[in-house]
Amino acid sequence: MTTVDQHRTTRTPQASRTEAAEIMPFGGWESTPAAIDALDQETLFRFPAADDPAPATGRLLGMSFYSSVLGLTGVAVGIRGLVAAIGGAPGWYVPLLALLGLLSVAGAVASFLSIHRPALPWHLLLGATVPLIGAVLLAVLY
Repeated sequence: MTTVDQHRTTRTPQASRTEAAEIMPFGGWESTPAAIDALDQETLFRFPAADDPAPATGRLLGMSFYSSVLGLTGVAVGIRGLVAAIGGAPGWYVPLLALLGLLSVAGAVASFLSIHRPALPWHLLLGATVPLIGAVLLAVLY
């Protein structure tokens, strides 16, 4: 066997995978391709692998629509925040709007990373709505 023919793997040993799961939040990240039923129940978020089954079209479409509504609402809040900042808003106003917007974006991203879970993506999208509602109220009432 030549060096070109050697079998190369990118999987990490089980010991280092266990160590990574201990220090990573939410049960660690799954980075190696695996069948859906072979996934560890503690792994909540992972990037889809090439051999993963595609999510249902309706599910992906619904999540994308919900996320686009969140995103467009966030853009409107950002424009309102910019106008208020130019008009002389207090120092806490813009950082608070930015924090609420980032919390909402984090929830939306996490929902797509957990798309293969049954109900978790929808809970995360609903959770992403809460800080965005706070940002809308802050932008409208100030």
